[in-house]
Amino acid sequence: MYIISDVFKNISKLPPLLPILYFLLVRTLKLNMELFIISVIALTMQLHRMQLPREVVVGNETLPLLSEICKKLGFCESALVVTGPDTQSIAGRRVIDLLSDKGMDVDVFVVKSSTLWEVRAVEEKIKDLKPQVVLGVGGGTKIDVAKLSSTRQGIAFISVPTTASHDGIASPVAAIKGLKKPYSVMAQSPMAIVADTDIIIRSDYRFTASGCGDLVSKFTSVRDWELAYKVKNEYYGEYAASLALMSARLVTKNADVIKPGAEEGLRLVLEALISCGVAMSIAGSSKPCSGSEHLFSHSLDLVEPNGGLHGEQCGVGTIMIAYLYDIDWKGIKDTLQRAGAPTTAEELGVEPESIVKALVQACTIRPERYTILNTKKLDYASAKKLAKVTSVIS
Repeated sequence: MYIISDVFKNISKLPPLLPILYFLLVRTLKLNMELFIISVIALTMQLHRMQLPREVVVGNETLPLLSEICKKLGFCESALVVTGPDTQSIAGRRVIDLLSDKGMDVDVFVVKSSTLWEVRAVEEKIKDLKPQVVLGVGGGTKIDVAKLSSTRQGIAFISVPTTASHDGIASPVAAIKGLKKPYSVMAQSPMAIVADTDIIIRSDYRFTASGCGDLVSKFTSVRDWELAYKVKNEYYGEYAASLALMSARLVTKNADVIKPGAEEGLRLVLEALISCGVAMSIAGSSKPCSGSEHLFSHSLDLVEPNGGLHGEQCGVGTIMIAYLYDIDWKGIKDTLQRAGAPTTAEELGVEPESIVKALVQACTIRPERYTILNTKKLDYASAKKLAKVTSVIS
């Protein structure tokens, strides 16, 4: 068990920072990720507000530390646990018991999907119970519902993931259906993250492989962010970009140890996903971790709603977008294959035609987000050629 992930040991490899950003980094890492909100003038002289987790605990049998963490954060009276039908038995009930044993008044709300209706239902529960903190216990769906509902009601949020499928376990964004936007929206960073590998390793390995897909997507999302800076003069944060890229490189370098039942590989994926969440918090947006490959995934959700997992689709999208950027798309594909993640339409369980349609309409999903799809506009023929040359479709 450890508090600060080993991924941050590579800090000396990052590019030079302004003194105040360096101070910010050291203070964050050495003080156990202590929560603070600080205004800082960035390289472009824009004002940023950074909200980071105060406690990050990753390792075997870390869940029993949850009550101690809540007490340390000042939550000693009441809590609302948001979980799912399956994750309630996997970890939800245990969380309730741990907090109840310390004298806290704990209520539970079971959600089945990440819809706006579920978010509003949890909000009503928060208004009625007035808990000190909301805990999201489960996969991405439960965590996102807990994250957005707590944000809207001004309540602190703690993330207790039961899978390692994408960086939403640690990010300030939430993916909710029914918001008139087929993509993630800003919410809040978790005040604490408690990732128990003993629980997560028992989940379907497909979720962890999906997490790898989400991680390699940073190779193209950072390129898109940098492109928007160069073409549209948008804000670009070199540190946040470097942190996201470090996570992608980490999983590429160690893909062979990421396999079913391997705790070392699971912890590597978890710490990389958490690092990406921190990168988004520092950037003040999802841009370092979500670019054209994510737009492709959201577009594919519209074309074929029952396709692959989010991270799986992003991984496949990254292969094709990397080709457009003329970067090592074959290496990215190899990483995904070694980690057991999908690299083709067939492996995703979607029709080849859906891949082509999703590529064509991806640039319309989020018009305000400038990506390579704005410069290399794909029509049906060029999209099909792209999917074929990368062997995503045959």
